[in-house]
Amino acid sequence: MTSLLNRRAASRLVVLPLVTSALMLVTSMGRPPDVRAAREPGPDVPRRSAIEAGSVPVFAYYYVWFRPGSWDRAKTDLPLLGAYDSADPAVVAQHIRWAREAGINGFIVSWKHEARLDAPLALLVDEARRQNFKLILLYEGLDFQRNPLPVSQVSSDLQWFLATYGSNPVFDVWGQPAVIWSGTWKFSSPDVAKVRATLRARAKVLLLGSERSASDFAARSALFDGDAYYWSSADPQLTPGYQKRLDDLAAAVRASGGRWVAPIVPGFDARLVGGSSVVSRRSGDTYRASWAGAVSSDPSALGIISWNEFSENSHIEPSRSNQYSYLDLTAQLTGSPPFKPDTQVLPNVIGPPADGPTDSSELGPAVATREQLLSWLVTAALLGAIFVSAVRSRTRTA
Repeated sequence: MTSLLNRRAASRLVVLPLVTSALMLVTSMGRPPDVRAAREPGPDVPRRSAIEAGSVPVFAYYYVWFRPGSWDRAKTDLPLLGAYDSADPAVVAQHIRWAREAGINGFIVSWKHEARLDAPLALLVDEARRQNFKLILLYEGLDFQRNPLPVSQVSSDLQWFLATYGSNPVFDVWGQPAVIWSGTWKFSSPDVAKVRATLRARAKVLLLGSERSASDFAARSALFDGDAYYWSSADPQLTPGYQKRLDDLAAAVRASGGRWVAPIVPGFDARLVGGSSVVSRRSGDTYRASWAGAVSSDPSALGIISWNEFSENSHIEPSRSNQYSYLDLTAQLTGSPPFKPDTQVLPNVIGPPADGPTDSSELGPAVATREQLLSWLVTAALLGAIFVSAVRSRTRTA
């Protein structure tokens, strides 16, 4: 009997460490990366950028449609702030503090005149004024099915916006409020001209289009005071003609004397909302390449796509998967001091970082090595279990 107990104890000494090691590795794989290591700038990241030297403002596209239930649909990552409400003043204040700390000068806020969007816009405007933060309006001219809104609605919505916020200093980026009209390619030139006349652009407002090529913009350059290309699904490293497309569009805008807002993307994956293209983040290399391409197009402003478009996975807002890494990188690229996260929101709004899903397209060599090691450890643990079973079987036979 004593011999049997000794053999069982010995078998546990072989198996338990293997099982424990495997379990510890499984747990560590779900943890977010070491943010402190991510904050160390690589040799290819300039500490002072052309943006800082040229005083080109940096904006991030910002969405105010979120409710707590919004986070249950089509999300592979979640904010560090949790399932927030865009109408929560504490969340809005935190977003602006973080953005300013990273060297972002303002948000390009998506809006149309609806009660669910009017309230968070008012909060954003008030907080932006309090924190000396700038805003550009992105008017959503297409409906959910991507069809153009009635021209009368576009005119009415923008007239309401200008009457309410036209004199607010947060919208004074280039001497007067700027409105980017999203989806202008779906509207006829006479319709655009009608809206422009109603708003008294450019005397009262700068009306920027969202045309997608140099030829499209050049054909209607007299109707716009600039252009902001929302090119979120392109890969700056792989999409053919990426840089030429930006440069040509930028040249067409400059030739008209307009403002050019160049797009910057950290990555993209909208498969859960019907998309098909995927742009890997490549641990920040996609963001760096996109930033460099935007800067070289000689922009009037940079437009990061996006602060919080989580359904398309283009967000730079601190999240469970990315932590603060993209604000760290933004601070480096803007030539700002190293990013130090400032979390002053209420305890019931922000919680401790939690394990979150990881985009499989971003698995790098380090992750692959960990997975291989895990496979070996699990195999060893299984062999140990077989060994224990064999020992017990031989004991019973004896």
